Amino acid sequence: MSPPQLNLKNHDFDELLALLTPLGATRTAALKLFASVFAHRAQSMADVRNTRQVPAAVRDWVQANGTLPSLELVERRRADDGFVKYLFASPLGGRIEAVRIPLFDTHYVVCISSQVGCALACDFCMTGKMGFSRNLETWEIVDQVLHIVNEADRPVRGVVFMGMGEPLLNYANTTRAARIMCHPAGCAISGRSITFSTAGWVPGIKKYIADDLPYRLAFSITSAIPEKRLKVLPVENTHPLPTLVEQIRQYSLARKKERVMLAYVCIAGFNTGLEDALALKEVFAGIPVKIDLIDVTDPTGKYLPPDEAELKRFRDHLQVLESPIARRYSGGKDIGAACGTLEASQRGGTLLQPHLAENR
Repeated sequence: MSPPQLNLKNHDFDELLALLTPLGATRTAALKLFASVFAHRAQSMADVRNTRQVPAAVRDWVQANGTLPSLELVERRRADDGFVKYLFASPLGGRIEAVRIPLFDTHYVVCISSQVGCALACDFCMTGKMGFSRNLETWEIVDQVLHIVNEADRPVRGVVFMGMGEPLLNYANTTRAARIMCHPAGCAISGRSITFSTAGWVPGIKKYIADDLPYRLAFSITSAIPEKRLKVLPVENTHPLPTLVEQIRQYSLARKKERVMLAYVCIAGFNTGLEDALALKEVFAGIPVKIDLIDVTDPTGKYLPPDEAELKRFRDHLQVLESPIARRYSGGKDIGAACGTLEASQRGGTLLQPHLAENR
């Protein structure tokens, strides 16, 4: 009976070392193989076999039993503001999207997906309307970044799990992918530059705190009034706001009281009044927070973003928190790449061919 195949993209470094040590691989040899896959982005098993400082027996075994699966890049579209959305198809089934975000004309941040669809069904989110199909495997998560790094004309310095899916519902695979991405021989992205965005999945937050992970969490609040929150975030039924806030408090304490990012989707006439600001002040009393304001983007037209006057009034109301307030630019709207609009769609923008993909 032949040994099972080894998916070289599906393991972090410690796991790969444990698998190869019985074959005679030293730590250095395992590190070289790991780097060939992720840092050097091997395209075939021949690239892995040519890795130096690896015993011949280990190279032969890896060549015979290793695999390097890849997502299929279906297309890439560039928005007028420079955001690029990537549509991938997986051999395991389903389509997912990732977004390349330009920052300061010097580097990129990549927004990636963790699931095909999403089970949390936030009412303003197009991914939520797709329903849930399955969790992505580790390699499918990392491969989104590898594809984009391969053709980028600037370094990728950050990753945000804010694409399709709730990353804490796919905890094992998303955190393993993060370990690969921040490893010096992986994608060499600082752990502090990797952010998990959660709609409030409390069991995942608890485990995240217990595991003392080096990445950041962002919490999608949208309202500090439970009745309002329930109207747009069904997770409020399962994990009510007081339970979530207690975990946010524990997260803050574990992070030595660094300011916690609260993502607040602004909806016209719904959650931008004085009562909403006062509720935030009351609910998060004693927790150092920063508020990240995001305009709702709902192609159905059910929810609309506030106009500038309404948003200014709300920012004035938020001064009662005495906390930093930022307005997140939600780019890529013309290609369906803005926050809440990812749905494995093909529309808008400029369709990029491979030789144009680097945005030079």
